[in-house]
Amino acid sequence: MNADEILRLVDVIHRDKNIDRELIFSTLENALLLAARKYFSPKDDEELNISVTIDRNTGRVIATKDGEEIDPAMLGRISAHAAKQSIIQRIREAESKAIYQEYADRIGELEVGTVQRIEHGAALVTINKTEAILPRSEQIPGESYHVGQRIKAIIREVKEVGPRVRIILSRSHPDFVRRLFEQEIPEIQDRTIDIRAIAREAGYRTKIAVSSIDLKVDAVGACVGVRGSRIKNIVDELNGERIDIVRYNESLQVMIPNALQPAQIEEVFLYPRLGRAIVLVREDQLSLAIGRRGQNVRLASKLVGWDIEIMTAEEYSESIDRAKNWFLQIPGMTDDMTEVLITEGFLSYDDLTFMEPEQLAELIGVTPEEAEEMIIAAEELAEQVEVQKKELDRQAAEARAAAEETPSGETEEAPASAEEAVAAEPQHTVESIFGSDALEAKQEEKLDPHKIFGMEPSSQPRSESSE
Repeated sequence: MNADEILRLVDVIHRDKNIDRELIFSTLENALLLAARKYFSPKDDEELNISVTIDRNTGRVIATKDGEEIDPAMLGRISAHAAKQSIIQRIREAESKAIYQEYADRIGELEVGTVQRIEHGAALVTINKTEAILPRSEQIPGESYHVGQRIKAIIREVKEVGPRVRIILSRSHPDFVRRLFEQEIPEIQDRTIDIRAIAREAGYRTKIAVSSIDLKVDAVGACVGVRGSRIKNIVDELNGERIDIVRYNESLQVMIPNALQPAQIEEVFLYPRLGRAIVLVREDQLSLAIGRRGQNVRLASKLVGWDIEIMTAEEYSESIDRAKNWFLQIPGMTDDMTEVLITEGFLSYDDLTFMEPEQLAELIGVTPEEAEEMIIAAEELAEQVEVQKKELDRQAAEARAAAEETPSGETEEAPASAEEAVAAEPQHTVESIFGSDALEAKQEEKLDPHKIFGMEPSSQPRSESSE
């Protein structure tokens, strides 16, 4: 290889692999030095005073042995092969390092790539001559790709795996929606509108909270566009995923109703100690507020960062009455202590079990030792309720199976599942089983939770329905 070839090689590697020129020159010098040592001392049994340098301007190789210049061409084929392997290895290492440094700083950025192949459900995508992977777990559910397809995704993670760099893409992450909004909405690009929070269940629904620093600019209207023109491009990219754009507000009393749209909210009770908000709605708004399979309230909770529970006013009143009866079953608990707990938003035994003894002691005015005993008692009572729920579940399943075997015309309605009753109760606590038909059917037998807790059965709880 003459001087001109060396310069061309350095220029090509520098341009195609984005590797520093000086690093390439030093790699060539080390490789030639290794070749010279192999040539003059094949068994590495003696130390040789050999040096190899390459002129950065002319590309000329200057090699010396014991101060005398030698011809690099005399190193031989085997030594040249060893030098080539060393160059390849060093260049690969340098290339991986350069790729890692380039893409590690671009995590979260939107990229456009081309699908090269599909392997075990994962799509291998080329981005700027660099291969990345879009795993199945980071794809939008229901999507499929084909070779040659151009897709958008964000860089989710960049990590070194041995000598290689692994770039992981994502289309299911909430930041993917954020980048699409930034790309489509000019007001977001120039920071007139700010995206304050995003909650997403990829492939189904996304809630995004926006605010404007300019009172003349309607944040929600600007994101939707004239007749939905702007949001339509984003929805198309997400294959029809539903997007709710809500107006951000610092006050949770305002933000929570916004997040639960399109449901109409009656009242919001905030309990900061538990990070819980109880939202009251009318009967006809209950299923809309909860959403299909609880999706609306679940996304709203993620959006505001609080646990949101949906109830009607009647259910809220019943929950408070049940909580009073429950807490008074705990040894040492008084009416005043119960009132304090309910005021702070504690409505079940489980709520108490998550507290530290010192926190409970400070809250209700007892010693840490007494508070610890109360928490232990609450845990035991919660376990008893769970056992009772499982027993009711079993009985309900047996009743349903028996009803299915009953001849036509003699079918009796099977009692509701205790598990369904618990899932349907807005506060998601074990008290819901005491208001189920399964419990009323069980009252005639020996295992009676009303006798255990000194309670009256309440009405049948509602099931979550679709929007």
